[in-house]
Amino acid sequence: MAEAPSYDAVVLAGGQSRRMQVVDKTTLEVGGVKLLDRVLLATAHASSVVVVGPQRQVGRDVTWIREEPPGAGPAAAVAAALPVVSAGVVVLLAGDLPLVTLADVDRLVTAVTDDGAVYVDADGAEQWLCSAWRTATLRQATLAADGSLRRALTPLTFARVPATAAVMDCDTPDDLRRAEELLT
Repeated sequence: MAEAPSYDAVVLAGGQSRRMQVVDKTTLEVGGVKLLDRVLLATAHASSVVVVGPQRQVGRDVTWIREEPPGAGPAAAVAAALPVVSAGVVVLLAGDLPLVTLADVDRLVTAVTDDGAVYVDADGAEQWLCSAWRTATLRQATLAADGSLRRALTPLTFARVPATAAVMDCDTPDDLRRAEELLT
């Protein structure tokens, strides 16, 4: 694999965790490590990391940002983070990806062609919060106030990368149990 170019990471961690029925699901653990810390470990090669969401204790230095208004959705969260990133490529990750690894993130970054690269699951669905983009492209995208990344990013030209377990997110207690099982 080619060496990944320099990149910044934006991790979205401001959701309301309704289906998980907890205040902040990113503090839940899989394999003894908090979900958010698992994602941050996968960004070890990033020049800088911006976490969009309420500030909390994490195991790495990050810049904390909030979208306006808080809870406005993923597109607003990405828009809030863009002014503080400086690398030519930005990786977008959800804060609840228990199986994402450093190799998964590096694979995305090296796959960037044209505007970006997106993991695509077995059903062909783009995983917008497990993707990498040219920073200039994201700055020009219409990151709608309705929070829809899909609407903003679908028109762009990007490499479709076959998904790994990295795209599994934890929205429910069953997802959390499944992630724990997959780690063992």
